[in-house]
Amino acid sequence: MKRIFNPSSVRRPFGNYNHGLLVPPGASLLVTSGQLGIGLAEEVPEDVGAQAELCFEAIKAILGEAKMSFSDIIRISGFVTKREHFADYMEVRDRYTLEPKPTSTLIVVGGFTRPEFLVEVEVTAAKVF
Repeated sequence: MKRIFNPSSVRRPFGNYNHGLLVPPGASLLVTSGQLGIGLAEEVPEDVGAQAELCFEAIKAILGEAKMSFSDIIRISGFVTKREHFADYMEVRDRYTLEPKPTSTLIVVGGFTRPEFLVEVEVTAAKVF
């Protein structure tokens, strides 16, 4: 069972995430590479929300291969190319994440390997089997 840490001496989280999660001893960790908004047929949607969906669907597949689910995610790092993308990205993130909400960082970056990419997401998951 993961323990949640949101100390009263620290401002409450801005959104649906926690400041800290403690993973019990013996948990298996899964760390993903950053997932981009690109499908199997190399299609890249033009909007950040659709790209974020592809990112989280790729993460879902990786979690499934590891016999994990979104409830096992302890940390999400999201990267977007514009501050205006925050709301669309967070709407998708919040639909996929489960309790306890993971820790989360969202960063605006100058770009990715191809100019059409607008978002990239990487996660860390932990589970006691």
